[in-house]
Amino acid sequence: MQNKKLLGALALALASLALAARADGEHKLEKIEVNGHYDNAVGTSDAASQGTVTAKLIENRPVLRPGEVLEFVPGLVVTQHSGEGKANQYFLRGFNLDHGTDFATYVAGMPINARSHAHGQGYTDINFLIPELVERIDYKKGTYYADEGDFASAGAAHIHLYNSLKQGIVSLTGGEHQFVRGLFANSTVVGAGNLLYGLELSHDNSVFENPENVRKQSGMLRYSQGGSDNNFSVTALAYNNKWAANDQIAQRAVDQGLITRFGSQDPSDGGESSRYSLSFDWTRRQGNSLTQFNAYAVQSKLNLFSNFTYFLEHPFDLSDPINGDQFEQAERRYIYGFDLNQSWFGKLAGMDTTNRVGLQTRYDKLDPVALYSTVQRQRVATTSETNVKEGSASIYFENTLQWAPKFRTIAGIRYDRFNFDVTSNVPENSGKVTDHITSPKLSLIFGPWAKTELFVNWGEGFHSNDARGTTVHLTPKELLPANPVTPLVKARGSEVGLRTQIIPGLESSLALWRLSLGSELVFSGDAGDTSPSRASYRRGVEWNNHYIAARWLLIDLDLALSRTRFTQDDPVGNYVPGSVERVASFGVAVTELGPWFGEFHVRYFGPRTLIEDNSQRSRSTTLASLRAGYKIDRNWKVALDVFNLFDREANTIDYFYTSRLQGEPAAGVDDSHFHPVEPREFRLTVTGNF
Repeated sequence: MQNKKLLGALALALASLALAARADGEHKLEKIEVNGHYDNAVGTSDAASQGTVTAKLIENRPVLRPGEVLEFVPGLVVTQHSGEGKANQYFLRGFNLDHGTDFATYVAGMPINARSHAHGQGYTDINFLIPELVERIDYKKGTYYADEGDFASAGAAHIHLYNSLKQGIVSLTGGEHQFVRGLFANSTVVGAGNLLYGLELSHDNSVFENPENVRKQSGMLRYSQGGSDNNFSVTALAYNNKWAANDQIAQRAVDQGLITRFGSQDPSDGGESSRYSLSFDWTRRQGNSLTQFNAYAVQSKLNLFSNFTYFLEHPFDLSDPINGDQFEQAERRYIYGFDLNQSWFGKLAGMDTTNRVGLQTRYDKLDPVALYSTVQRQRVATTSETNVKEGSASIYFENTLQWAPKFRTIAGIRYDRFNFDVTSNVPENSGKVTDHITSPKLSLIFGPWAKTELFVNWGEGFHSNDARGTTVHLTPKELLPANPVTPLVKARGSEVGLRTQIIPGLESSLALWRLSLGSELVFSGDAGDTSPSRASYRRGVEWNNHYIAARWLLIDLDLALSRTRFTQDDPVGNYVPGSVERVASFGVAVTELGPWFGEFHVRYFGPRTLIEDNSQRSRSTTLASLRAGYKIDRNWKVALDVFNLFDREANTIDYFYTSRLQGEPAAGVDDSHFHPVEPREFRLTVTGNF
């Protein structure tokens, strides 16, 4: 009944907005530029699943946390199972990507996925991002792109920042549970270029009984000069965050009344994180050639305290049945690298052709990356302390050839070489390892006919494994024999798709894809050792639709289905735990309807298998959000954001494993563990432009 009342109120509000805009339109007949949420027109991409998210969507749709800007990528789900300073959990194309493995993310040209990370390989933390300063997101899915390397098996997202702002921004947001966020950003002409600067400060206790006390500061300084073909920019980013965490809890603890859904089983969990970076971008076009260069330096630090098993005893474990199983994952990291590519445009036998050559390097230094047993954030024992030096160099070549007016090919090849240098507190786990991998790519693009293109894509890719796993010979905790993992794991993907604009105002794409992994070997930061698994395959279909229904009305509908299995039979089962099967997203946006604007958005996150035999499954989660805004005048506006609009009781994520509550048998209990969705939450933002 409550949901029906909300739906009725929403329908009445939208009808009132439409009537007000119609009355306003009778008196104003000005030209309005219509911008969609996606720039995915025919002729703009090399695969049906490739595209661009525009700033219009980022501006219109409310986000609960910065990491959710990646959820604008069709089919990608962003969740959280801990405090708001930890990297999000990501799902795409049949993957539980954990915190980022197999989906590469870049901001201002800098790779965000952290290699050999304390908490998990490919850890992707974009909590430092200020969404209002994001200009666009270019996304790719699959293994078909020569310039995409490590972690890009499922896809990649390149987040681009503004060089300048049309107007300065000052905004203040207030919400429930002591949520406060302030933003100040502006740009000004300095010499021959633009200087953009921004500062965000925020605090949040969240709904949990253990206040999260998030204290976050993010800053940006960016200087740029030039136009589209000849330009450069220098970007400095700074971020610092401290928080308490409410990790996933045991279902039986809630059923027995020991804690509520928003309780905690170790209130001392949480963390501190910081990130400071400097990057340089340079583009120069001369005649029939184009040169692009990006260089970056990053310093980051993390201290993360977690307790997933509570009071579980293991014969060889340091876990304490009295003080609990809390552990600290800590690292201090330095990253340096550059990306240089050169393109030549010309003719081959009268056909248009482009040749591109690229060189990419990256060096990660961790001093150290460590795992400690802790009690209320105090270290009581060392599981592992490791210094890691991990370097890679990659070269690639790509040729685009226009064979006929309606047929072109893109053929590429990529070579990556990695060096791992590990110094462990367990001498047997120290060592040096080198590995390399070659990845061919091929795409065929047909059309357009009747505003429709056809795509056939194939390619190989890879992800790297944690450096510590490549030299391990003894498990860090038990000191039992262990086998090193494969340093670089091959992926092979293919896709057939189409993109059409045959219906005026509608951009629609359909993709059928398949992806296989040689192994899902990863280093388990939670356990401190490697967790080998079998080879696997994934296949699925994606259907994306973006419709400009009127100059003031935008509609987005995205559907994704996938199937994931291990390819090697095992009595425990062949399902891949956590693999996503069904995702759907629907949004209706009202833009500049007189003084009104806003968006209604709903996202469906389907059920997932939690263990290999599929006997334990998560529930699906359907969440809706709403933004309703009003422009007071040309410089001031106010917006109300409502998250979990229908106040659904659901989970952001589910797991199934063994844990132990106080008083339970020493062997523990197999149980579902979950992190709850926050109940309906309101946030009000006042924004001024100057």
